[in-house]
Amino acid sequence: MTDMVLSAQSLSYQYDKGTHLTFQDIQILRHQHSLLLGDSGTGKTTLLHLLSGFLRPTTGTVKLMEKDLYGFTGSALDAFRSQNLGFIFQEAHLLPNLTILENIKLAQSLAKNSVNETTILQLLAQLQLEDKASSRPNQLSRGQKQRVAIARAIINKPALLLADEPTASLDDKNTEIVLQLLFDIANNYGSTLLIATHDKRIKEHFSNAYQL
Repeated sequence: MTDMVLSAQSLSYQYDKGTHLTFQDIQILRHQHSLLLGDSGTGKTTLLHLLSGFLRPTTGTVKLMEKDLYGFTGSALDAFRSQNLGFIFQEAHLLPNLTILENIKLAQSLAKNSVNETTILQLLAQLQLEDKASSRPNQLSRGQKQRVAIARAIINKPALLLADEPTASLDDKNTEIVLQLLFDIANNYGSTLLIATHDKRIKEHFSNAYQL
């Protein structure tokens, strides 16, 4: 099994009639939790989308688990991404008509994994959400939705777990709680964590940091 989880070289992205962004090379080894740190407008979210295949770069390559991410297209890309990458967006983006349990089951299905309700319920219990499995997203607080989003991202035990500004709106105490939760969940599920943020408070927690 490879120790190189993610590598990106010579990445750039040209917006239509707009900004041209270039990014430094990135190399992240297994269990080398890493940080992308930059002020608003430096392209953090764009870079995350390039690293996860939601955008295709103008130039450069991205390898996830030593596979060329842009060598996949369509449903093959969706399946590879679902199996190897979990993404925690700034907003939870839960499907409102599905229960919490059904939202996470869907993530297993998209990765072409067998649906395992027991595993999902165990994960929800770890996140103190065991009593919310049959609830719908509109019945949850913002913090609970964030934890469901973490559960959905980690359920397939992805090699790489990406989080976009997970602590941006939190006070110091809750920043520490969420950060420790992300570390614990990533370690328990064998995933490597990559956080993109402008939150300089958390830099000291990472030995591998990239400044945008």
